[in-house]
Amino acid sequence: MVVLTVRDGRDDLGTTVTSFMSVSLDPPMVLASVTTSSYLSEVLNRRPRWAATILAAPQRALAGRFAAEGRPSARILLAAEPHHRGKHSDALIPETGSSALECETRQTIEAGDHTLFVADVLTTDYIIRNQKPLIRVNRRYLEDKSRAEPR
Repeated sequence: MVVLTVRDGRDDLGTTVTSFMSVSLDPPMVLASVTTSSYLSEVLNRRPRWAATILAAPQRALAGRFAAEGRPSARILLAAEPHHRGKHSDALIPETGSSALECETRQTIEAGDHTLFVADVLTTDYIIRNQKPLIRVNRRYLEDKSRAEPR
């Protein structure tokens, strides 16, 4: 799971993105899929620089806050979380994920009811190597079997 954030003038927006992938290693590029009819998609079309934070397994609550309908500004959603502004994107970046990237949209592709934002990775803001990522498949979070209690 990824939280995508972007600064729009005096406001900060963000959403949980479940479709995020690497596109290229040289040059480093990623792809994020966002609902075309969303306000975030509109903002990303005007603001090419944004941040993607790959969430860690313990961050279910944060993913849920950024996925909620009618959610407030990203600043409010991150008020109780350690975060900072990206140097290249000026977007808010939660500091407790597995990794965070700052990106610049290179190309957009309309695909059904989503827009695919293909972006250059400007920088890797941080990597925490011992963090397991938060993964969601078929509308369920995958549990880390190594922490599950034996049956």
